[in-house]
Amino acid sequence: MSDAAAEIWILGATGRTGRDVARLLAAQGLSPTLVGRDRARLQAAADPLPAGARVVVAPDVPAIADAIRREHPAVVVNTVGPFARTAAPILRACLPASSYLDLANDVVAADAVLALHDEAERAGRTAVTGAGFGVVATEAPIAALMAERSAPHAVRVDAIASLATEAGPLGEALAATIVEGVPEGGRRITGGRLVRAGVGSFPLRLTLPDGDVVTTGAWPAGDLLAAARTSGAPEVVAATTAVPTGRAVRAVLPLAGPLLRLAPLQRFAVRRLAAVRLPDRPRSREHSWGHARAEWADGTVREAWLRTGDAGTFTAAVAAAVAARIARGAAVPGAHTPVAAVGLDLVAEAGGELLLP
Repeated sequence: MSDAAAEIWILGATGRTGRDVARLLAAQGLSPTLVGRDRARLQAAADPLPAGARVVVAPDVPAIADAIRREHPAVVVNTVGPFARTAAPILRACLPASSYLDLANDVVAADAVLALHDEAERAGRTAVTGAGFGVVATEAPIAALMAERSAPHAVRVDAIASLATEAGPLGEALAATIVEGVPEGGRRITGGRLVRAGVGSFPLRLTLPDGDVVTTGAWPAGDLLAAARTSGAPEVVAATTAVPTGRAVRAVLPLAGPLLRLAPLQRFAVRRLAAVRLPDRPRSREHSWGHARAEWADGTVREAWLRTGDAGTFTAAVAAAVAARIARGAAVPGAHTPVAAVGLDLVAEAGGELLLP
């Protein structure tokens, strides 16, 4: 099958990331098919592409799954959150005939995808979770450090995203991802086991290579699993600037979690949050950063950084690059995180730069 004949479906193709992934794939001569709920919006996204694009209307996850089983696209790019709800059923619909990737960066979704490694490998298909800034920004620095030494005792990764926002409502998918994540609480790995940790715990003030100072805190991220798998370290913390680290807020979040498990309250919170309108705003700082720190039993400590521009732009570039490599047969079969699937040169292809002080 030629590259152009390798049909790549983009789920959620009318969103910012979906539109950008379609544009990047089309620019490489590949064949994106735009999948979503609204035919008019899909067509408006398809028309500017160099050769246009086919559109598939599917109003929900069951309809998407049915269409995948019926048509067997070469690769399915899932940009539809909450990934904790969409990743597993869509990946199961893909196997054994289609490869899959998503943009998830939460523990639940990542674990669900990685758990299907054997099934994907037997089928000769590739499944990738976290194909975006959220995982690659920290997986790549850890992978670079592991090229020099193996088996660290402890690892910490920190994601510092800077991205522009488009004017408009937050949207139901992102709102549900946020609201449904609160009851899950934070996570860390200790003694090689995944355990609970408070959201925003393990706060750390970081001085970035460009001189900015930020504070990061732990969260239940997919890059936690990626860092553990890449490094083999028994002690791992994944942190971000996107969560509150103040003591008062950290004290309240565990109380809010049980309330948001109640379906009526959860639906109410999602509706209210989804209606919040974002401004059209440029990114807050010039660069987005990923940071990794590894400590070995002999006391050696090494750090590495990934630098890129807008985190949303980097996410689309990562997703398009991984999808293109899968379509061309240049990815490892099985279920993986992005760098593990296609290699560390993914960073440069997506517009990032690794710094090893």
